[in-house]
Formats: sequence, structure tokens, C-alpha cells
Amino acid sequence: QVQLVESGGGLVQTGGSLRLSCAPSERTFSRYSMAWFRQAPGKEREFVAAISRSAITTYYPDSVKGRFTISRDNAENTVYLQMNSLKVEDTAVYYCAARVNVRAVVVASGYDYWGQGTQVTVSS
Repeated sequence: QVQLVESGGGLVQTGGSLRLSCAPSERTFSRYSMAWFRQAPGKEREFVAAISRSAITTYYPDSVKGRFTISRDNAENTVYLQMNSLKVEDTAVYYCAARVNVRAVVVASGYDYWGQGTQVTVSS
């Protein structure tokens, strides 16, 4: 059973930046395609970013495209989400997810493992 541990959340003002990190508990990180999702109070879980196992392919929804960047360092066993130009509507709990597949997907049901989440709050 793979455990994912997120870090880097916090409180930031509108227009600010945060970088989230996610590290799985096992060293075979390169087997997994990775993604970030988020969930705001009273809303469904929403896709934020995904990266393939090789890091060649990334996916973003229009709501974060150009502001968020997903990356991975297989040597460091970590996936990152750089979030710039943050907006109040980005406020949510952010979850890291992993799937044992070369391809990343944009639906939550496609992921096998999930982290506990990290809170991101953007104030106006």
C-alpha cells in the first residue's frame, strides 16, 4: 500500500504563490503517473494537474492553465505543484494522487492512491 504525504499548503494573499510537494512512501516512484486534485467546501473534487510517468505529458484544466505547473523529480521521489497568481477561488484542500500506469488521466476514479490533503487558503 503506497502512502502519499503532501506538504506546502498554507495561507497566502491573492496574487501570491505556493509550492506543494508530494512524496510517496516507497522508492518506486517512477512507476506512477501523478496528479493533483482539490476540493472546496460543499463542492466536488476537482482535477488540477497531472503528469505522466516519464514527465513528458502534463494536463491542466482551463481554470489553472498558465498559473499552475506540475513537475516531478524521480531522483528525489517527489512531485510538485507550483501555484502562481493565486485567486480566492483556488482555496481548497489539495490532494496528491498516484496511479500505476505510464499515462496520466484527469479523472479521480483513475487513481489508485491518495494523500490526506493539504489546505490552501487564499485571502483577498
